[in-house]
Amino acid sequence: MMPWVLSGLGLLILLLAGDALVKGAVNLSLRVGIPALIVSLTIVAFGTSAPELLISVNAVLDDKPGLALGNVIGSNTANILLVLGIPALLSVLHTSHFETRKTYNFMIAGSVLFIALAFRGTFDWIAGLILLAALFYVLFDAFRDAHAHRKAANGAAMALAAESEEDVEGADPDMPWWQIIVFLVMGLVGLPLGADLLVDNASIIATRYGISESVIGLTLVALGTSLPELATTVMAALRKQADVALGNVIGSNMFNLLAIIGITTLVGEIPVDPGFLIFDLWVMLAASLLIIPFVYFKQDITRIWGISLTALYLVYVFTVLS
Repeated sequence: MMPWVLSGLGLLILLLAGDALVKGAVNLSLRVGIPALIVSLTIVAFGTSAPELLISVNAVLDDKPGLALGNVIGSNTANILLVLGIPALLSVLHTSHFETRKTYNFMIAGSVLFIALAFRGTFDWIAGLILLAALFYVLFDAFRDAHAHRKAANGAAMALAAESEEDVEGADPDMPWWQIIVFLVMGLVGLPLGADLLVDNASIIATRYGISESVIGLTLVALGTSLPELATTVMAALRKQADVALGNVIGSNMFNLLAIIGITTLVGEIPVDPGFLIFDLWVMLAASLLIIPFVYFKQDITRIWGISLTALYLVYVFTVLS
């Protein structure tokens, strides 16, 4: 029972520390004059992926690479099927009103690149640099588009600047310096502690129940690290912000594939379990292709879709565990 409790504690510490790090980093950056636009595209994006990154790095350092790769693949599958499915059960996501084709195309391209590199048999530093180069291009393109959009609205530049600062996740213009420092310390101390707790005890659970570390990564760890995205998407659905819900999932999946594994390979090689090549990577890609109707054909994510996506995730988990 204790490994389950400690795994849950590690996950909770990870989630709280990741949130604290984002708040601290965002407000520190804005205080020293970094534009809110750059903060949104870089610090917030990396900060919200910090739990997955620390888990993957810890897993590789502890010689449990299957946990690292399983976490990323499982998280991406959960992000599509569960993180979009459950909110749709609560409220229809009116995704037909929003244009997400470009970022979605990047996500699919990233998924195909990731699968192609996986068939090399291992994610080494060469594969890592390729993934990071792709990430750099995506970030550069997003920055260029956002800059062009802001320049086009130059007449309301001051209003947009103030508004964008308030819209950045975790931004508080009145946050005192001592509080910023406390958030940064909490994040920097909590993330490695939580990752260490979760990786060690998830490995104990895998050994005790005769389950491979890859499967634990695909299920328990992946589901846990998808909780922040699920919480964000549920709130977005309840507030009728379908663009936030779909954009959150697409962005998270891109960062998981390109940034998490890209950075982790610089710490150590990640051999690819043959089971991933036969089944799980293709499930991840198929799940990503399932949202084509919402992106290209202006379909809303209705409750029927919500039931279908959630059911497919439960079937996937049952198949993996069995």
